[in-house]
Amino acid sequence: MKLTVNEIFYSLQGEGGRSGEASIFIRLTKCNLACSFCDTDFADGNDMTLEEILDVIKEFSCKWIIWTGGEPTIQLRDEHLAFFRDHGYKQAIETNGTRPVPSLIDYITCSPKQKYESIKLRIPKVNEIRMPIAVGDEIPDISVLPPADNYFLSPIFDADKINIENVNHCVELIKQYPEWRLSLQIHKLIHIE
Repeated sequence: MKLTVNEIFYSLQGEGGRSGEASIFIRLTKCNLACSFCDTDFADGNDMTLEEILDVIKEFSCKWIIWTGGEPTIQLRDEHLAFFRDHGYKQAIETNGTRPVPSLIDYITCSPKQKYESIKLRIPKVNEIRMPIAVGDEIPDISVLPPADNYFLSPIFDADKINIENVNHCVELIKQYPEWRLSLQIHKLIHIE
């Protein structure tokens, strides 16, 4: 079994409910959306066997994998996840919610970009919803999203710089809708990968 991998790196989770935790990021290629604010190169990658991926990540002291992309559900299957679970890894996924998530994922972050109503049909429950927000954006009613343990608004940054207008917009939205919380991209603020 192989996956097409854009990059593998070891860092801290920079946002959301697991913010600040050591994590191994495995960025898979391909995405089914074309978001204007996306700052990720997920088009190019190398085919790697699961054993080759394991050889890279076993050098890290952490046992948390975050599958990200692009959209990882395009490639990721339970057979892949079972391999890493058998080697002692817990696994999270960052998904746009447009495709079903494999059942062996331990932690689901859904970051919806559009068509909120269709997300509920694809993912019945998640650990967190993390909405990218810019000035002028509105948030959907929570009832159209999958049930979640946490709901975060994440102000869109300008490249690696904080956009204070987007932050202020999120703050005002959260004051109106207190079921949401603020999630800043800490990794960009402290300049780590």
